[in-house]
Amino acid sequence: MTVRPRRKIHLAAHFPGVNSTTVWADPRSKSQIGFSSFEHLARTAERGLFDFFFLAEGLRLREHKGRIHDLDVVGRPESLTVLNALAAVTSRIGLAATVNATFNEPYELARRLATLDHLSGGRAAWNVVTSSDAFTGANFRRGGYLDRAERYARAAEFVAVARELWDSWTPDGLSRPFAHRGQHFDIAGEFTVPRSPQGHPVVIQAGDSGEGREFAARTADVIFTRHGTLEDGRAFYADVKGRLAKYGRSVDELKIMPGVSVVLGDTAAEAQERAAEIRRQQVSPQNAILALEQIWGTDLSSYDPDGPFPDFDPVPDASLTQGRTRRGDTVAMAEKWRALSREKGLSIQQTVIEASGRQSFIGTPEAVAAELETFVRQDAADGFILVPHLTPGGLDEFVDRVVPLLQERGAFRTEYRGTTLRSHLGLPDPAGKG
Repeated sequence: MTVRPRRKIHLAAHFPGVNSTTVWADPRSKSQIGFSSFEHLARTAERGLFDFFFLAEGLRLREHKGRIHDLDVVGRPESLTVLNALAAVTSRIGLAATVNATFNEPYELARRLATLDHLSGGRAAWNVVTSSDAFTGANFRRGGYLDRAERYARAAEFVAVARELWDSWTPDGLSRPFAHRGQHFDIAGEFTVPRSPQGHPVVIQAGDSGEGREFAARTADVIFTRHGTLEDGRAFYADVKGRLAKYGRSVDELKIMPGVSVVLGDTAAEAQERAAEIRRQQVSPQNAILALEQIWGTDLSSYDPDGPFPDFDPVPDASLTQGRTRRGDTVAMAEKWRALSREKGLSIQQTVIEASGRQSFIGTPEAVAAELETFVRQDAADGFILVPHLTPGGLDEFVDRVVPLLQERGAFRTEYRGTTLRSHLGLPDPAGKG
């Protein structure tokens, strides 16, 4: 019997913000836009020897019933600008920016990413996202001009062009002209930025759809996803890793890292109590109705959060919420939530709290460390992107109490052994085209 070598866990940190994870009312929650918040969380993650620090991005403030969405972040700085500043106050941790491939151009973005890679000494990463949303596109005079399949085709070509640009400088410092003529891009010239310390910035992709999985298998170095259970994680892991061979890639060339939250306590009961309180803070009565309206596609402000669900089905193709994708089959989702409410005797708010919770590791530091390792050892993940509920101190307890236990178990590094993000992730440097 072949015994598989013990794999180290990969860890990354997500800056909370444009989601329902963040607890805004907690007195420990600080600025979502001040540089000190970004610096604190990034330095904490680096102190914990994490692989990278990850920023999301929204290109337009979401709206609900014609008003700014209550959970959106007004004034969030542009991601690459923030990361360039963080490069000066960190030394090893990777710096990952979410940048949309639908509303940018390859030459300009490749140049900005290569610049960050130089300034940080080889620590840059790009989380590739796409959009077919006309509401967001209006900011760019490109309202909804790509369907779902086409936006992935554009994104795949976008990444390929960016890599052509990064490869147009040889490892020994010679620049060569580039020319690309494809379905979406027709460009030629010379790239102005020499080859960066890790050759190419790391490419991350977020998404669980069939198109997203195929895009990640063909193109990405890391996939940011979510799993509800160990079994779901193993199924996703096997599916995505199984797609790599047809692109000539090994299973180690793509790291699968679900986004998770962690709640700790000195006892299991204390951790569960803290987790329940956090969920109550995340899903206020107002936010419970808002979550329902996003599914039902109609005004439900007259409904009591402590009362029963609507007895009618969602409105198809409703535009009550702008700038946010509706959740798949809304009729099936509505029936699932109503069934859960009936089965457990839950109100609207109680149902939303139970049904919409992000997968969490809840327990004592020892129990959480063991469970994280189990996910990796049983091929449900290569690591995790932690999504804390507090800004900026939401990682402090994990780094202080869980990381040392992972190190004692031999499941996590005790020091950075390389200087680039690729070295942290165990990814090969791309071969230079000399």
